Amino acid sequence: MQQADQFPMLMTFVINLPQSKERRQRMEMQLETTGLHYAFYEAVDGKAEWDRLAPSVDISAFQRHVGRAVLPGEIGCYHAHLGAWQRFLDSSAEFLLVLEDDMVLHADFIDALHVALRASSHWDMLKLAKIRAKQPICQGRIGPYQLNAYLGAATGFGAYLLNRETAMRLLPLLLPIKAPIDRELEQVHRYDLRHFGLEPFPAHPEDHGRSTITGDQFGAVKRWPLRKRWTKYAEQLENLIGRLIYLCVTRRLIPKTNNLPLQGLR
Repeated sequence: MQQADQFPMLMTFVINLPQSKERRQRMEMQLETTGLHYAFYEAVDGKAEWDRLAPSVDISAFQRHVGRAVLPGEIGCYHAHLGAWQRFLDSSAEFLLVLEDDMVLHADFIDALHVALRASSHWDMLKLAKIRAKQPICQGRIGPYQLNAYLGAATGFGAYLLNRETAMRLLPLLLPIKAPIDRELEQVHRYDLRHFGLEPFPAHPEDHGRSTITGDQFGAVKRWPLRKRWTKYAEQLENLIGRLIYLCVTRRLIPKTNNLPLQGLR
């Protein structure tokens, strides 16, 4: 895959189901104006391939974690991200940018990408968009952006950067599936992970409520009654305490507002 001259060590994938042609076209229109070289990575159709994917899921653990039935779409999504990581590791690229096909890229997206890569020594995985990013804790400033850790929930996996070392370390640890991939990797205390956000975020998701994973207009997204969801809240509390201890031990709990040193452009 040919890479953009301005990012010679960056591989970029846009995850897209072949039948989602409108989303593909929308991403093509956005990326056309950025000069960023990219390739589409074929998403995994969780419903069509459920028989193949089901053995990779710890269904009881997943249900305890999310408080509802497993959705084939989110399992397909999980495998699509892992597949993109493996393709990245099979290349010579140093960094991976993953975009899901419902992303809206802001006018500063390429500028933010430059800054993020120049600050690559300060993160392992970096969110460029979010669904939730609660209780941010500034780890320092990079240009006009803050590099934030999160005490609260940090969900959404629609746009992020990942370095090679982190992909190599995490990939063998992420099966069987016990949670959606974004919730799995917000457990920074379990993975000793500098999983930060670049704020203000230079992209955001826009699925108009039609996501087959979280969309409020998709009928299969139904939470169980509260009495059956207590395990979800117990796990959320456990993770919150784990993050609190981890951020304290790693000295990331106290906000920092200093400017972080940047490397040369990659």
